[in-house]
Amino acid sequence: MAKIIDIKRIPVGDLELGKGQSRTRDVGKGLDELEDSIRKVGQLEPIVVCPGSKPGKHEILTGQRRFLACKAVGVPTIWAAVMDKRVDETTAKIISATENLVRRGLHRRDAIDVCTYLYKKYGSIQAVVEETGLPYPKVSDYVKYDRLIPELKDLVDKGEVDLKVALRAQDAASVSGRTVVSQAVYLAKEMQGMSGVQQAKVAEEMQKEPEKGVPDVIEAVKTGSQIFQILVTLGPVELQNLQTYAKEEGTTQDDAAASLIREGLVHHGYLEE
Repeated sequence: MAKIIDIKRIPVGDLELGKGQSRTRDVGKGLDELEDSIRKVGQLEPIVVCPGSKPGKHEILTGQRRFLACKAVGVPTIWAAVMDKRVDETTAKIISATENLVRRGLHRRDAIDVCTYLYKKYGSIQAVVEETGLPYPKVSDYVKYDRLIPELKDLVDKGEVDLKVALRAQDAASVSGRTVVSQAVYLAKEMQGMSGVQQAKVAEEMQKEPEKGVPDVIEAVKTGSQIFQILVTLGPVELQNLQTYAKEEGTTQDDAAASLIREGLVHHGYLEE
């Protein structure tokens, strides 16, 4: 069995992509985010290579996206873990698949802690984005976690409520100028099962009629006829970018589309914020 014998920098021109890559679909999806991260903080994780098909060349077994991002950014050399011998295509696929399956992203709570720390240090969301390369919407939500009341933080930490839902619930329960804790918790739990459009409707109704009972508002939104569904036709590029946006926002494709439509209407003056 081949084993890693060295970790070193290898010139980009000496690297080649082999046939054993397990990731063959959407390879370039979200690559711009990885490029931004490499520009800001450099390559944090080495790729894995073995001797290539020609003398002096190395075949990439894992890390093709890191390789492509470094190449796009213009990095001359890449950190790589070098295996002692060339492997066949089957072994290469096993190594690539294993690496992609076991690698896990940063836990949401850890990401929140990091972004909050950096936000307090630099004082702006854009500064955190520039330092980390993370998408602006994610950083925006993460730093807002710090302003949640303890009861909602607890629900978010337990995974019972999404961060975005908790923020909406707290805002809806704070129309009087102070947060009503019982209302915020109730709203968060009820809004968790709603669509993004319904959640926005709840917040809107709470703002318009703060004296109305929260259960009545929830029931009215759930059973009301003021929410409409429309059919929108998109091309493959638009659809792919919508799906990327939805993933970054941690929401569904439908809710992402509704959010973008609403933002567009507000921007062009057809709807009040």
